[in-house]
Amino acid sequence: MIDSLREHFATDWASLTLIDWFGMLAAVSLAILMFILYVYVFAPGNKEKLESHRDLVLKDDLTDGENNHGRN
Repeated sequence: MIDSLREHFATDWASLTLIDWFGMLAAVSLAILMFILYVYVFAPGNKEKLESHRDLVLKDDLTDGENNHGRN
């Protein structure tokens, strides 16, 4: 059974193309980035900073110094 698993998961590293290496690097990089973001978001010390931006998309008020962009 172990030999069949080794055969199933075997990789011929010499036959990988540039596209294969790029895809593998992209997948590993994104997985590491997601892990770092999860740690950042769920860290208790960052709660207040992230909660202050919770309704950023819903705010429609203009603060001092912002451009109206044609709105009155």
